[in-house]
Amino acid sequence: MAGSTATQPKGLIHTAACLIIGDEVLGGKTVDTNSAYMAKFCFSLGISLRRIEVISDAEDEIVEAARRMSRNYDFVVTSGGIGPTHDDITYQSIAKAFDLPLKLHEDAFERMKRLSKPHKSQPNFDWNVPSAALTAKKRMVELPLDDSRPYEDQVIFVDDNLWVPISCVNGNIHILPGVPRLFQSLLDGLKPLLLPRLTDPEGKGVHRILFSTPMAESAVAEYLTQLQAKAEPKGVKVGSYPRWGKEHNTVTLVGKDVEYMESLIPEVEEAVQGKRVLVEGEDDSPDADPEAGKLASG
Repeated sequence: MAGSTATQPKGLIHTAACLIIGDEVLGGKTVDTNSAYMAKFCFSLGISLRRIEVISDAEDEIVEAARRMSRNYDFVVTSGGIGPTHDDITYQSIAKAFDLPLKLHEDAFERMKRLSKPHKSQPNFDWNVPSAALTAKKRMVELPLDDSRPYEDQVIFVDDNLWVPISCVNGNIHILPGVPRLFQSLLDGLKPLLLPRLTDPEGKGVHRILFSTPMAESAVAEYLTQLQAKAEPKGVKVGSYPRWGKEHNTVTLVGKDVEYMESLIPEVEEAVQGKRVLVEGEDDSPDADPEAGKLASG
């Protein structure tokens, strides 16, 4: 169909993207923490997270973003829009994006009945009696399914204590709930399945070395430019981050070649007149003059 993409193969994972779906995030009602968790997750595995987007609960927005991200990135995670109410349209929208039907996944439904607890507001709810509540619950296990591919590749259960499935569409889009506790648990549960597909199969990921410097960014800019040119062939990125209102700024080295990065520490410490720290701000004075920090920032 127009706009669709070929099913993505199970190749190596180099890049990732995160799609946050929800009017409540865009409206300021809910603070998104899932994208930050996704960023840390990818960093720990050495996956390059290239894009984070927040979009509304609008079918056309979800369809467009899902197609584009599936085409452009190896590992895509969505968050939100898979609840029981009318505005939870992630499943149906992603199904439309890839011309797939929504089907009740019987195993997920059985897990739901076995593992979910009845809400106190529904004391008379009966799984065997048709009702509006039952219809609403079933919406959460009516998933985009491609009959030409094994269902076990499309519906993934990563926690024996949770009925919530991870729906995997087009080979690389993983649909997760927006509830942070569930999002984090399910994402962590995917790790064993992802490790064999990483360029670093041991999942050691990338490393970050932090330096605290009292110097202004403008004072170290020339040196950092030269350092980046020298370190780039080794796959190391050099970063500089002002800390407004603080007495120290931060310089970082990020990469996988730990031995090389460690060899740069004495040089960097001398050039930025600072020192390596384990946590940003650990050497800030509790009674530091805020004005000093403002000068350091620039």
